[in-house]
Amino acid sequence: MILRELKPRKALNKAFLRVKPIRIEIEIFKTNLILLLDKIKTVEQRPKDESEEHLKNDIRDFLRDTFYKENHAINTKDKNDLVIHVSKDTNSKVGVIIEAKRPSNKGEMVSRDNLNKKAFQELVLYYLRERIIHKNHDIKNLIITNINEWFIFDEHLFERIFARNASFVKQFENFETSKKSTDVFYKGWIQVINATFS
Repeated sequence: MILRELKPRKALNKAFLRVKPIRIEIEIFKTNLILLLDKIKTVEQRPKDESEEHLKNDIRDFLRDTFYKENHAINTKDKNDLVIHVSKDTNSKVGVIIEAKRPSNKGEMVSRDNLNKKAFQELVLYYLRERIIHKNHDIKNLIITNINEWFIFDEHLFERIFARNASFVKQFENFETSKKSTDVFYKGWIQVINATFS
């Protein structure tokens, strides 16, 4: 499989292209994006261990205040950095899983040339936990971001590559019952990622 980068016009559902943007919503987006970028400059000056947690809060605030305040809860869930729920209730199903990395963490952040980084590995693990263990069929998107870059994956891709791969799911289930370190799981499926995205 070859990874294809899509421009927003190609990636969006055609129905969205017919929706005329509302000027006030554009202004809210601009204002909140500027606030987010200003906060990130401050976060990068903080100690490493604290800044990723702080970054998650900044992303949550940006998404909530810009898009989701009225209809969707956004918070952490288990080990997931952030999730967007399908309703305002945090007990509702997860619709979006977000993995956040600080902008300076280039070692764990994916790039167009290399998806097989810790951020992607974590996202796959969190997806499998949500999809296989919690039987969640409401997931729509999976996101990896460092604020400057946003990698947005359609759930159907993860479903096809990971959740429908019987041997991979079996490996995941064995890992979950073993209670071993996540590094064991990541090392065990690197071949799947490399074979899929090379």
